[in-house]
Amino acid sequence: MTTTPVVAIDGPAGSGKSTIAKLLAERLNWSFLDTGAMYRAVTALALRQGIEPQDTLAIAAVAANARIETIPFISINDLDVTIEIRQPAVNHAVSIIAANPMVRAAMVERQREWSVRQPVGTVVEGRDIGTVVFPDALLKVFLTASVEERSRRRGDETAASIQRRDDIDSNRDHSPLRADAGAVVIDTTDKDIASVIEEIVQCLNLR
Repeated sequence: MTTTPVVAIDGPAGSGKSTIAKLLAERLNWSFLDTGAMYRAVTALALRQGIEPQDTLAIAAVAANARIETIPFISINDLDVTIEIRQPAVNHAVSIIAANPMVRAAMVERQREWSVRQPVGTVVEGRDIGTVVFPDALLKVFLTASVEERSRRRGDETAASIQRRDDIDSNRDHSPLRADAGAVVIDTTDKDIASVIEEIVQCLNLR
């Protein structure tokens, strides 16, 4: 599926995916892709346009026609939404929009296209990277942590809100949040960032 080495990092909100994936990419001198930001960007644009998250066809049209960049900031159709994608309205709607199979198909295609354009390996984080987007990834990692700890890390989201998103993400029909059978599962609740990165690097050294 891809000729570029991929480390796939999955896990629920607040498990440390984005921070750890970005720092791991820097450690390896690889590229980094935050796929969650892509879904959030689509959500932000749809909300700006007054589209209801449940309007599957309208949301799919937004995703199909969107130009999304995640480096150095998050933009969609040249609109900087880096701050906007972390607002409560987006937090509330993103799991509904991400469950839309047409949106997921559009995003997965772009994620795979992005990966093959990278000159070296890439670290990709999300909720279905190891199970759906890159099932042949060099290494699959699934990060987790207690709901309370994840809420503390997020700061902008309550434990109830995070649990609600966990339930939606884990029970959706298409690309549900789950650990791949071959993934290394790491509970980050009581671990610092440096130790988690070192654990992943050691797993890579065994490949």
